[in-house]
Amino acid sequence: MASIYHFATLLLFCFIHPLLAALVQEQPLVLKYHNGVLLKGDVTVNLIWYGKFTPIQRSIIVDFISSLNSNRAPLPSTSSWWKTTEKYRLGSCSLNVGRQILHEEYTLGKVLKTNHLLALASKTNFAIDSINVVLTAKDVAVDGFCMSRCGTHGSSRGSVRGTYIWVGNSETQCPGQCAWPFHQPIYGPQTPPLVAPNGDVGVDGMIINLATLLANTVTNPFNSGYFQGPPTAPLEAVSACTGMFGSGSYPGYPGKVLVDKATGASYNAHGVNGRKYLLPAMWDPQTSACKTLV
Repeated sequence: MASIYHFATLLLFCFIHPLLAALVQEQPLVLKYHNGVLLKGDVTVNLIWYGKFTPIQRSIIVDFISSLNSNRAPLPSTSSWWKTTEKYRLGSCSLNVGRQILHEEYTLGKVLKTNHLLALASKTNFAIDSINVVLTAKDVAVDGFCMSRCGTHGSSRGSVRGTYIWVGNSETQCPGQCAWPFHQPIYGPQTPPLVAPNGDVGVDGMIINLATLLANTVTNPFNSGYFQGPPTAPLEAVSACTGMFGSGSYPGYPGKVLVDKATGASYNAHGVNGRKYLLPAMWDPQTSACKTLV
């Protein structure tokens, strides 16, 4: 199981231990392929909504997934960001929204453990050609959320191989950690936050983490794909590029991104239905470097 801790940990490390951070940055970033199964071809993304999400919030996330394979959006586009995954040995991987299950009644309570996430992911069948995504609402606490992770991806434990992702809405719990750069970080320079492209700090933060975990999942679904470091705490396709969104980025600064003249919102990718998204950099196997859209 691999988790992402979106930004605050990296920022704290770089400001408290600058010399150590410099040494780490000098290490070559090479994600080694460990000869395992990768996800390729047509892959269905099933969504399990736990807690209350508005129809607009759900549409932002559904539109994002639909944008990954759409050629209708102008460049730089969400689909051009996703095409970097084709440079891995998996080749083309087309994600399509499948089943959506609403759990608005908090049937497992508002404090969830990891086994609860797996139980929710199991609400729709696991399969090698699907990813079951659990999305928890802003009033749902999850074990380790905000303290050691903003989201997780893992695999099923039964006889049928399948993958799952969990991402939480951090709006009321830890936006400075899991929704940066749309909120001031807890640590480091208190630079003004960027304006969220869809007007929802929590959900736009979820998009960043969901994008990270989708790319990490298809390139390392069973801890035997592409990663650097130990399999228990790997650097993966996007988590290897934490905090980078545009050119010139460095810890505490997301880099140069595009700004919507009408709304002042920051983004770097166009999606379907006129959506705009801010997507993190992804490691490019051809250049062995983190690649941004702008």
